[in-house]
Amino acid sequence: MTEIGLLFKAIGLGLVILLPLANPLTTVALLLGLSGNMTEQERNRQSMMASVYVFIIMMVTYYAGQVVMNTFGISIPGLRIAGGLIVAFIGFRMLFPQPHAEEKTMVEHKTEEMKKQDSPNIAFVPLAMPSTAGPGTIAMIISSASAIKDGVDYPGWVIAVAPVLIFLIIGLILWVCLRSSGAIMRLVGKSGIEAISRVMGFLLVCMGVQFGINGILEIISHYPPAA
Repeated sequence: MTEIGLLFKAIGLGLVILLPLANPLTTVALLLGLSGNMTEQERNRQSMMASVYVFIIMMVTYYAGQVVMNTFGISIPGLRIAGGLIVAFIGFRMLFPQPHAEEKTMVEHKTEEMKKQDSPNIAFVPLAMPSTAGPGTIAMIISSASAIKDGVDYPGWVIAVAPVLIFLIIGLILWVCLRSSGAIMRLVGKSGIEAISRVMGFLLVCMGVQFGINGILEIISHYPPAA
């Protein structure tokens, strides 16, 4: 196989591994649940920012993730448990929204600039992290980077270029999916968005709890109780 063929093979393998973990469609549903009071322009801006953040997070994780975790003494189980707590917290807020959040529907007379100021920044948390670049994705990238350093049968330039292209493609896929959320929002309507928000809140609580369980089980498996 030619080196170009090896590059496409590496990119395909990386996408097959990371896309199910990133799951852009779940992030679309989360955006629909959190952007009910945003303008279309603000929603598109959040979508672009989230995609850029995902690319940056994956790049930093690949090249410096293990160093950062070793420096601060963070383990993969700790990463899973911390991510689970964040996801569960966000899910609880979506399940039980604060009453004053509904008052934002009364500000339709405000200018576009004021609307932008009042809109929450959801691009980094929770759209980019932990929804797309969550504990599972970060853990997989770090473990893959460690495996590559141990030696793989790919040319050096393929190993250098493939991760960047993989992360870029995932960011583009996420951006396309998030940009289509406007059409979905018009189709579902405000009541549908509120229903999606409650359902996604429940699912996020379940995901957060499962992340925590996985982290605890991993700790138990690595550190069995003394006989």
